[in-house]
Amino acid sequence: MSHTITSNNIPTGAVPFDQVWQMPADTFFQYIPQVAGLYEYVCTPHIPNGMIGEFTVTIGSAPKTFVPDDNFEQALINLGYDNILDDSVITANIVTITYLDVSNLNIADLTGIADFSTCDSLFCVSNQLTSLDVSNNNALITLHCSSNQLTNLDISGATSLTTLFAGENNLTNINISNNPNLIFLDCGWNQLISLDISNNTLLYYLYCGQNQLTTLDLSNNTVLGDFSCDHNSIGTLDISQNAVLEIFVCSYNQLTSLDLRNGNNANLIIPSLGEGLSNNPDLYCISVDDTTFSNTYWTFANGVIDSQHYFSNNCSGTAIQEYSTNKELFKITDLLGRETKGTKNESLFYIYDNGTVEKRITIE
Repeated sequence: MSHTITSNNIPTGAVPFDQVWQMPADTFFQYIPQVAGLYEYVCTPHIPNGMIGEFTVTIGSAPKTFVPDDNFEQALINLGYDNILDDSVITANIVTITYLDVSNLNIADLTGIADFSTCDSLFCVSNQLTSLDVSNNNALITLHCSSNQLTNLDISGATSLTTLFAGENNLTNINISNNPNLIFLDCGWNQLISLDISNNTLLYYLYCGQNQLTTLDLSNNTVLGDFSCDHNSIGTLDISQNAVLEIFVCSYNQLTSLDLRNGNNANLIIPSLGEGLSNNPDLYCISVDDTTFSNTYWTFANGVIDSQHYFSNNCSGTAIQEYSTNKELFKITDLLGRETKGTKNESLFYIYDNGTVEKRITIE
């Protein structure tokens, strides 16, 4: 007896089917429905028995990414990656995007950014973000998220990251230990109380000014070329391991010890007009490669240093050193570092051009 698998009642627009099935050959066929709805089919010998087979087809929607921030989704619509404001975007539309700029759009939430799996450049400057998680964006190379309200930034999975600009936020901590390829880092104008850059040995540019740092270790950053840490509370700073450093600023700190002996002072640019080493009132002796060079180019007159600052080849942890011959008096300061001509019954510091200092008290 010949049996059939014959479509009987199918959705409008669907392709009908009629396949002979003959025992014992056990013939098979494949039918892929393209229209959603109820499909009914019969087998010719069994029609008198009222036997009807059926199946229902539903067309599944494409996978979507949750995008709850309307301003973020509208930006994706404007860029042609979405077409309706419904808190979601078809994932297939965004997984191949390599560059995304959604700056200055009043975005408060970048949820959904994790599915931009091939994005290597993300710009979200000047928005309303308080938290940003790009830990799943391991293709990310460049991230600009400055001028937001960030209190949390997770870049732990962005291991390819080379450039990070995260200044002008509210960050108290930034973990960059999993970003060994980082070359440019701007984290200034935050509220950082600590900064560990020991794993970032490729770091060339570092701006961490306008924070609350008290310590900073640069010993592992041997290719550092441009470094500024102004307006912090750093007490000790040593750049002796930073032999290729070209630009250096440490003004407005609480330095008591500063070692600039990196063997390359002659090529080190320290800005003038109060932006170099100045406004460190507790700092006196500064260790340098060559006192003659430093006294010539890094002066109080051009605003590089404070009036109480002086240079030595080796400060040895004290501002008072033995008097020796073959030196000329550079200046005289009082205990507060103010330059003076000297008075009797007062402790004075006689600072010489070779960096040595003599403490004198003339008693009447």
